[in-house]
Amino acid sequence: MIVNKNSRFSLGRVVATPGALEALLRNESTGRKYLDRHASGDWGDVCDEDKRANDQALEAGARVLSAYVLPDDTKLWIITDAAVDGRANRQVTTLLLPDEY
Repeated sequence: MIVNKNSRFSLGRVVATPGALEALLRNESTGRKYLDRHASGDWGDVCDEDKRANDQALEAGARVLSAYVLPDDTKLWIITDAAVDGRANRQVTTLLLPDEY
């Protein structure tokens, strides 16, 4: 589990798809800065409605989604899933490309 001092929620176990790993490598990034932004509530390149939905999801224990643009213009999504019980028990965060969803 990755946590920084500015985290608003736990990321749980962090995993990445092959496409996300390749894109991060191509952009010389480990993904850590994007994970830190995500965990701190900086939702990146999403519309205001999605930002509000993420903020509400933190209270309700639901899934949150961030989107970031890598230096080569590749879009990277980060999704933290919530447990089915709705108790904000976030167990896994996935880095992926939109076409891998």
